[in-house]
Amino acid sequence: MDKKDIYMIQGTDYKQMTLELLRACGLAEAIGDRHKKVGVKPNLVAARPASSGATTHPEIVDGVLTYLQEEGFENLRVLEGSWVGDSTAEAVRVSGILDVCRKHQVEFIDLQKDRSVPCKAAGMEISVCQKALEVEYLINLPVIKGHCQTAVTCALKNSKGLLPASEKRRFHSMGLHRPIAHLNTVIHQDLIVADNICGDLDFEEGGNPVTMNRILVFADPVLCDSFAARAMGYEPRDIAYIRIAEELGVGSTDLEHAVIHDLRPDRKQEAMLAPKGRAAALAGYVDAKDACSACYGSLIYALDRLDEEGLLRGKKRRSIAIGQGWQGESGKTGIGRCTRCFEKNLPGCPPSAAEIAAFLREEWR
Repeated sequence: MDKKDIYMIQGTDYKQMTLELLRACGLAEAIGDRHKKVGVKPNLVAARPASSGATTHPEIVDGVLTYLQEEGFENLRVLEGSWVGDSTAEAVRVSGILDVCRKHQVEFIDLQKDRSVPCKAAGMEISVCQKALEVEYLINLPVIKGHCQTAVTCALKNSKGLLPASEKRRFHSMGLHRPIAHLNTVIHQDLIVADNICGDLDFEEGGNPVTMNRILVFADPVLCDSFAARAMGYEPRDIAYIRIAEELGVGSTDLEHAVIHDLRPDRKQEAMLAPKGRAAALAGYVDAKDACSACYGSLIYALDRLDEEGLLRGKKRRSIAIGQGWQGESGKTGIGRCTRCFEKNLPGCPPSAAEIAAFLREEWR
């Protein structure tokens, strides 16, 4: 798998989707030695189920461990340290990931109980949990979701779970962006399996999940977070930690030259979680007919960006059409290729939230 590659799959059979992605990207060949210490790092920021939009789906962890064991890898461990105010032990239990570890007889390492080691990180000293540094091949399983301080959180910020509590507190006192970027000069993410199933709209601890029903694989954490930013309606270089990480040589923001491998290009409508909270309010502007979740979710993220800018005030409810049910029909404003017959249409399957936000800004001038 090349650094420019992005493997993508959509659906609701999350374990099977994970297996298909790992087979397609050739993970076993990339790891090589079956005796390597392989670490799997989910996002367990707090004791919340994945349906809340906060934590990694256990089906993805199940898919990763199933694949690795089928391929003969035995030196596996799942490791994570929750946020300072939460218990990792409780988070892994509530998430269902502890049951997955027990099923596969794979050790779960609670990094809140680990000692730390000071490391030089591109001119910044950062203490990292010892068990994390012992891993020889790291598979990161972040959630693509919003964050109250950094706007976006994904692969680069998920590495903060490999720090002791004292260092996590220091990162927040430093403003997060720069220390996150520097941390990733020490933590090498070999593969990222990004959970884009129902990440939260704007808060890392969940509560406003936006259904996307998508999982993606990257070899470059900066490219991964750049994709996540676009998927949520931001430009990558507007997110400081992404920009700084690229400057430090961690990876590239160049999405224009990324090669996307869509494993299920013929999308069909999937069941979606009912929008909650702010996401439900934003859904009021949408007139959806059999919309696939990735397209619908992209529109919700775009509307959130426009709402932050005050551009939804006075706009007509149910004024934006989206979904396969609009194919062949006419109307005023439509999103996605299924509304290509509309007077004003943004093509794409799906277009990113950043593209949708730019399109609607232009239309509403």
